Amino acid sequence: MMILNQFNIKSNNKELYETAFSHSSYVNETGATANYERLEFLGDAVLDLVISDYFYNSTDYEEGQMTKLRASYVCENALYEYAIKLGLSNYIKLGHGEELSGGKYRKTILADIFEAFIGAVYVDQGYDKVKEIIYQTVIPYIERGDTNFLNDYKSILQELVQTTQKSVEYEILEEKGPSHNRIFTVAAKVDNIIYGTGTASSKKEAEQEAAKNAMAKLAK
Repeated sequence: MMILNQFNIKSNNKELYETAFSHSSYVNETGATANYERLEFLGDAVLDLVISDYFYNSTDYEEGQMTKLRASYVCENALYEYAIKLGLSNYIKLGHGEELSGGKYRKTILADIFEAFIGAVYVDQGYDKVKEIIYQTVIPYIERGDTNFLNDYKSILQELVQTTQKSVEYEILEEKGPSHNRIFTVAAKVDNIIYGTGTASSKKEAEQEAAKNAMAKLAK
């Protein structure tokens, strides 16, 4: 598993990571032993502890401020951001129906998978290793004060292009999956030029992803 190599993890129990990436739909269809939910529960607590420890030892913030900041960096949007950055969608194992309905792109599943991965590392490698990984993946966002994952990328992109008298349009490039649960790929176009694309399980989320992608290009 490439994700283990990425963090130089010599696993004592590779089955843990198989479980961490196994959705309940996959377990139900294949009869695999367990899904990721127990590891997600554990990972959630470990993540809270490491981030709480960071704020306590690295800042002099009051309790209320630490609580508010911690909540920002462990919210679903934040966890989704970390999971996407690590490419965890490549490892998710889903049932056939869930796969067709775009589970690999679903924010809630990706957020859960990140916590399950953290839980698996904690069980397999212990606190010091999981702390090291969280310091590589989460703490840099805190140190930069980066809360872009909380923002409305479409609004920000619109503000960016308005300064040059341009307009933003969103065009659906592809739809797939069953009619009740489509997967959308959307392009963000500025003056008819595609600046970014995004894929998600709703048009709105796909547009946000496309806007985020476009912002990176326009900022260059």
